Amino acid sequence: MVWQPEIDELKYRKELAAQMGGPEGIERQRKRGKLTVRERIETVADPGSFQEIGGLAGAAKYEDDKLASFTPANSVLGLCTINGRKVVLSGGDFTVRGGASDAAIGDKRGRAQKMAAEWKLPFVRLLDATGGSVRTFEQIGRTYIPINPGTYGIQRVLCQVPVVSTVLGSVAGLPAVEACLSHFSVMVKGISQVFPGGPPVVKAALGYDITKEELGDERTQATSGVIDNVAETEQEAFDMVRCFLSYMPQNVWELPPRTEPTDDPNRRDEELLSIIPRNRRRGYDPRAVLEHVLDHDSFFEIGQFSGLSRLTGLARVNGYPVGVMINNPMFLGGSMDVSAGLKVIRFMQLCDTFHLPMVYFADEPGFLVGIESQKQGIVRAGAKMVCATYQTRMPWITFVIRQIYGVAGQCHDRPDGMFKRMAWPSANWGSMHIEGGATAAYRREIDSAPDPEAKRQEIERRLQALASPFRTAEAFNIEDIIDPRDSRPILCDFIEMAQAELKTQLGPTSGPSFMP
Repeated sequence: MVWQPEIDELKYRKELAAQMGGPEGIERQRKRGKLTVRERIETVADPGSFQEIGGLAGAAKYEDDKLASFTPANSVLGLCTINGRKVVLSGGDFTVRGGASDAAIGDKRGRAQKMAAEWKLPFVRLLDATGGSVRTFEQIGRTYIPINPGTYGIQRVLCQVPVVSTVLGSVAGLPAVEACLSHFSVMVKGISQVFPGGPPVVKAALGYDITKEELGDERTQATSGVIDNVAETEQEAFDMVRCFLSYMPQNVWELPPRTEPTDDPNRRDEELLSIIPRNRRRGYDPRAVLEHVLDHDSFFEIGQFSGLSRLTGLARVNGYPVGVMINNPMFLGGSMDVSAGLKVIRFMQLCDTFHLPMVYFADEPGFLVGIESQKQGIVRAGAKMVCATYQTRMPWITFVIRQIYGVAGQCHDRPDGMFKRMAWPSANWGSMHIEGGATAAYRREIDSAPDPEAKRQEIERRLQALASPFRTAEAFNIEDIIDPRDSRPILCDFIEMAQAELKTQLGPTSGPSFMP
């Protein structure tokens, strides 16, 4: 028992660290309706799996060479398992000076990020912290150039391992940016806000008063696409983290994990034969299409509050993880606006980075037209969309379920790599819609007719007769037209074949780096 006194000292210091910011700080956290960082770790990690790193870091005071008081660092770092898989976990402790950077001890954030990259493990952030504080100036006796070594290697991390950010309080400055420096982010309704600078900074800069909720809660951050998903509670947020990671590989050198299939790969749902209305002006539920083709209850939507004309998410096909996109005809008719384009680009990069085959159910009427769309820069966004599509390399399968028009419609296609495309009998396509297109192409003939409107309708009827997908198939301009009920068996077969191709793509992508 030679070293028992030191063991007792170690136990005592760990007990002090577990007290976080003390009873007052913990009580303030509770009044805000928030869990403490250690409660959060217990909730998201598998029971008993958390192994803390740097738990003794903090600010200590001594009297007669004995520890008189101890304030732990305002962040907690360690390894744990989530669903049995090892991850790096980093959490901000708001009970210690609101998680401000001037209360930090060492660079725990940077250490966590470095570990994730070098150990090739997923990285999960529990964000509840402010950024820099002017109090730091007084502490160090000067101001400083704003640099943060902890962010230097983030691009390497994003290109190698899954990164998840949970926003669990008022997050400003660097932590706010870290919310976006991730592959998936979620905030909790009622307790979370994200902004570069809070209400006092806004007041000083712009001269008006605003609440932190008005400035940065889910009403602005989820609808703008800054944050992917919104949870009602912290527990639901952690459930989303677990779900997202279940589709992801540990790193880019591994394939995404397959689960035991529970759904018949040869299932042919009769509802698919009638799910697309014959009347092209009528909408339908895109999520119902997914449920009939993908493994039952496997679709995990990402970005459900932004870019509403396109649904994106992860799912399983015969147990294999895949990325899924489908146009949403219930918003803007499914047409591609700037917001949807940016969401899709980021999603395609996610799937390409982590070797997830892309499954696209296309009903794309084209880029959103009109003056407002023009002001938002739809043409440049469209150009980025084209380039991002062509730069992917993961296996890709497209089902054209209703329409693909114009350059936006072109983004269902890829000129090389493992690519498969087929159409339902409900499909139609072209460089532009016959309605509107006929007026532009036959303007002189229409304007000179005794009855211009009758002439326009006559021309449109003539063109519509040419729009049958079977005529396109005759020219081998579409690989095949299928019975919609065969979509799932065809998809399952493609995804099974894709596994061999995915094995040849392991490692960092050769295309553009993942961009948040």
